[in-house]
Amino acid sequence: MASLLTPADLPDGFEYPRQFIRVVELGLTDLEPWRIVEAEELALLLEGLGKRYPTRTLVPFARRIDDDDVACWDIDRPGRVSIVHDFASPGWEQQAEFDNFYAWLRQAVEDLIEYD
Repeated sequence: MASLLTPADLPDGFEYPRQFIRVVELGLTDLEPWRIVEAEELALLLEGLGKRYPTRTLVPFARRIDDDDVACWDIDRPGRVSIVHDFASPGWEQQAEFDNFYAWLRQAVEDLIEYD
């Protein structure tokens, strides 16, 4: 299984959604152009997003390989997935939002088809 953030690294009260864990356990971590972020890169991304967007509590889980878009859970919007254009000026980073992880996953599969 992918190397994800530990409970100690996650914001208080946040747990990875079971749907996300299931997808990771199935090994569906590379949906080009999206890929699930792991290990040290994931920790650095969590820290960087916190510094660049201090008014938000974002938990990243995937990033696009062709731009700076990052899929994150936004703690202030439980269950929802935000697409953040990393390194954009604060207030301009939000690119899209999905109702839940599976809604994001459907779009990621569409992006995979289009990317081919």
